[in-house]
Order: sequence, then structure tokens, then C-alpha cells
Amino acid sequence: MRRLITTALVTLLALVSAPIPTQADPVLLTGEESRYPHAIRLEHGVYRGSILVALHGFHSVNVLRAGRAGKKFRRIGTFVDGVSAHATCCGHLYELPRRVGEMPAGTVLWAGSVGTRREGLKARVGRSDDAGETWHHLSECARALPGGGLWEPDLSVDARGRLNCYFADETHESHSRYIGRSVSRDGVIWSGKESVVAVPDGSLRPGMPQVKRLPTGEFYMMYEICSQPDQHSCEAYHRSSPDGVAWGDPRWRGTRPTTKDGRCFAHTPSITLAPNGTSRGRVILMGQMLMSANGEVDPGNGRTVFVSENGGRDGWYAVPAPVSVPGARDERCPNYHPSGVASLDGRELIGFASDFAANGGCHTSWATSSLPPFPG
Repeated sequence: MRRLITTALVTLLALVSAPIPTQADPVLLTGEESRYPHAIRLEHGVYRGSILVALHGFHSVNVLRAGRAGKKFRRIGTFVDGVSAHATCCGHLYELPRRVGEMPAGTVLWAGSVGTRREGLKARVGRSDDAGETWHHLSECARALPGGGLWEPDLSVDARGRLNCYFADETHESHSRYIGRSVSRDGVIWSGKESVVAVPDGSLRPGMPQVKRLPTGEFYMMYEICSQPDQHSCEAYHRSSPDGVAWGDPRWRGTRPTTKDGRCFAHTPSITLAPNGTSRGRVILMGQMLMSANGEVDPGNGRTVFVSENGGRDGWYAVPAPVSVPGARDERCPNYHPSGVASLDGRELIGFASDFAANGGCHTSWATSSLPPFPG
């Protein structure tokens, strides 16, 4: 009898101590017009470990910050690009990991599209020296020709210490859209444009580039290619670089991130990194719409993210998204460019996603969900 009781007690303790998947209810960030969230975790300065989120309204960008645990967000800054009275769009935050020019590590940058097609959109870079509270204009890293678009600029420092600005450009004579890049040694003076992803079929539209540096020092880029047929329209692709300089043949479409059952993301892919007890870490992929292998919208649409171990090399599997947007579809609000950051221990994902509100506006919410146990 004592042995049976002991065995039962051990079993009960094991059940109690086993990790239980958790998911918090979503919380509105501001209750105001906000879309295209982008979040990063700071790694330098007095706010090291804090989380920054940029939210885009029609004419301004709001910046919110939370502590290391990501339990409460408060607005700390708002900025408007003074050059254009028109909408500011689709920008990304970035913290310098090392000195670039006279900017020290920990300088926070924002790059976004500003202006109108008529005048030619510009990729403008803003700078904050106090972890997102105050901002001023730094430079312009790229510009479209009049009548064209230039979208979704993303910043990254390569292995040579140069600041790279990646963008989706619609003003190439041979391509409806391609992913380009300009580089700078000081964040002020930029090179001309060069092609990074420009597939031979000029009617296809690569865009939404996002670059992360893995713990190994390698660089990882996720992007979409639109105007493809059927379920592959705006499907996510990725490629790697040993140094953030050489990305391979621009004509190559890249590798499609799919689960074993053939599910994939379409529209607005976004990635974040998470520790997982290995030297390479995890890559977490989010996207607007989840598609099944048969080309239909998947039942998990709007409530799923993908995870890949070994720095994105070990295939992809699906887990629940922190914020559920079951009505996600190809519109510029519901789950458009979801974003997230991992908890410091890599066991949770703090996610941000937008959806239509009852008043017809677009509002962004956040929530936290658990990630699977570490491999091994």
C-alpha cells in the first residue's frame, strides 16, 4: 500500500510540475487608431531588457514601453515626420548593437515610409537617444521615383559595421517590385540602391523584408513574394547570409517556410528570435493569413505562429498565437504585420496584433502565450 501511495504521489507531483500551456486574454494597447505594430527588446543602456513597440496611426507613430517582464505598456513618445504632411507607414524599430558613426550602441532608430506616390515615397530614418521617448530626423536611406512606392524599410548592422536599410521598391524599370538595399557607415550618408531579391519574372513583387542576426553571427531574412498564383500569393520566403552583406543570387526566390503538412503564411511575414537552450536559438515566424496545402484558408488562420529550432534550420511547426485574429484577411488591419518578442527565458511569446474595432477603426492588442519546451 505504501508503495502504491508513493507511486501515486510521484505521478501527481510530476503532473503538477509539468509545463502547462498558458495564454492571457488580449489587452488593448491604446484604444486609439493603431496598426502595423513592431516590437523589439532593448539590449543596452538603463532600459536594458525593456520592450519597445511602435504603433502607426494615420499621421503619427506612437511608441510604448514595458519592463523586462512585459506586463504593462505605457506610451512614452509620439513623433510625426516633419517633411511630409501625409501618412507615415509601415516602419520598423531597431536598436544599434554597436557604434555606427557617432551613434553609440543602444541608439534606437525607426525607419518608415513617408510621403505620397505622387511625389515618390521616401524611406526616412528617425533617431532616439533616450530609449524611444524623444525623436528627431536622422536621414533618408532611399527614395522612390515620382509616381512610385517604397515600402517597409528595415534596418540591420552587417558584419562590417555598416548600417543597412532594406526596402521594397516599386520603381525599377524591369520589376514591378523588388527588395533593395542601401548602406551607410554613419547612418547619415547612404549609398545608392542595390538589388537583394529581384526574381526574373518582373511581374512578381518581393517585399516586407525583415532581417535578424542569429546568436551565431549569421543573418536571417524573411520576406514575401506577391502576385504569385493561387495560394502562393504573397507567400513568405527566407534566405540566410554569413555576414549580412552577401545574400546569394537576387534572382533566387528563396526557401518557403512550411510545416510538414504543407501549411504556410501569406502576407506580411514578421520574425523574432528566442533562446531555446542551444547556441543557435529559435526563429518565430508570424504572418497575416495561414494557408493550408490545398490553397484554402486554414482553420488556424489568425491564431497561429510558426517555430523553427536550430536557428531556423530544423523545419517549422505551428503553435497558438498570443493574440487571436480569426478574421484575418488581406486587408490593412486584421492581423496585418503581427509582431512579437520572446520572454527573457525564451518560454513565452509576447505578441502584438491589430484588428477592426466596433467603431470601424483599427486597434492593436497584446497578449502573452507559452512556447513549447526546449528541444532535448
